[in-house]
Amino acid sequence: MELNSQNRPFSIKLWPPSQNTRQTLVERMTNNLTTKSVFTQKYGTLDQKEAEENAKRIEDVAFATANLHYEKEPDGDGGSAVQLYAKECSKLLLDVLKRGPAQVAQPILISLKDQLQEVDLSDFIAGRPEAEALEVMKIFSTALEGSVLKSLNLSDNALGEKGVRAFGALLKSQNCLEELYLMNDGISEEAAQAVSELIPSTEKLKVLHFHNNMTGDEGALAIAEVVKRSPSLEDFRCSSTRIGTEGGVALCDALGNCTHLKKLDLRDNMLGAEGGVSLSKALAKHAELREIYLSYLNLEDDGAIAIVDVLKESAPHLEVLEMSGNEITVDAAPAIAACLAEKQFLAKLNLSENELKDEGAIQVSKALDGLVQLKEIDLSCNSIGKAGARQLALTVVQKADFKFLNINGNFISNEGIDELMDIFKNSPDMLGPLDDNDPDGKDNDEESDEEGGEDELESKMKNLVVN
Repeated sequence: MELNSQNRPFSIKLWPPSQNTRQTLVERMTNNLTTKSVFTQKYGTLDQKEAEENAKRIEDVAFATANLHYEKEPDGDGGSAVQLYAKECSKLLLDVLKRGPAQVAQPILISLKDQLQEVDLSDFIAGRPEAEALEVMKIFSTALEGSVLKSLNLSDNALGEKGVRAFGALLKSQNCLEELYLMNDGISEEAAQAVSELIPSTEKLKVLHFHNNMTGDEGALAIAEVVKRSPSLEDFRCSSTRIGTEGGVALCDALGNCTHLKKLDLRDNMLGAEGGVSLSKALAKHAELREIYLSYLNLEDDGAIAIVDVLKESAPHLEVLEMSGNEITVDAAPAIAACLAEKQFLAKLNLSENELKDEGAIQVSKALDGLVQLKEIDLSCNSIGKAGARQLALTVVQKADFKFLNINGNFISNEGIDELMDIFKNSPDMLGPLDDNDPDGKDNDEESDEEGGEDELESKMKNLVVN
């Protein structure tokens, strides 16, 4: 049988590339975007995830461009389309490196913004020069403008007023925010005013966190305006913001509008006794309060008493109460004890770094007798001696769910330490360390006490009734 030797037309079709070829190109471009080269040393590399996403997008765009070119000359072998495909990939790859991650992200954010409900942009400009950082913020702000977000986190970005205003387009377009985080952002008085000015509506806001800023009194007045417009607020944190009495009073007055508040954190400000009294008026309206953090506010006895007197009658489901470092003395102990006795859901109590001494500690202990959900107590650094420590130990050791008692940094005698060890012999993990305890320490008011003074005090307190 003879073979047909008739000449047949023979051609190689170069277009379109196979799916395997396309995927191999994506992998190569990903590698180019993540490893050192002349270009990445000049413009920087992308992380693996960013590189993969951009390589895929580059290949898609380049393929579409080259395919359109091929369709206009279908009789060719596809060689010119292949050349265009390679050229487009190279050009777009270099564009990605030159433009940086922010520009790369912009079209992606624009395409996705209608689907986004939560955006976390915390700590995303670290190490950038100010001008570049502000430009990046504006790019993200413009890309996300008009999105309907429920949660926005701009924390840890050293925003200042310029940064807040760089996000102006995004902030102005938000009417449905439920959570806003601006922690550790350098929020000054001017920046706080910008926040108040730029956010059009906070009626749905449930979470507002301003921790660790330099807001000050004037800035607090601006934040108070935001709070006043946030009747749905459930979780408010404005700790470590350099707020004094004037700003504190304004802020506390505004909190009176937030009747759904469940968690309040104002720690590490200088509200003073006057601020404490103002806060007490607002707390009267917070029936749903679960957690309250009021440490290091310089409340003193007057501010502390005003607050606990109100809490005694409100917040029936309170679970956490912190009032450490407020110069609270034994004079406030009866009011504190009366409040605690009413808090059947209390799980954590922190009254550390005050001056409750033995008498105050015993009063607090007896108030805690019936609180079955109590898990943690901190009365460290309160000038407490053997009598107060023993009473606290006896109160908590019988509680089935109790976890931790901290009475370190007090004046418990060596004999008292031995008693504590015996009380907790079956549950040693329940008692915190006592390495900062001073067995020889005495408060100035107790220097004249003779041996047996602690026992006399305990005897006097034995029949104490908490009202």
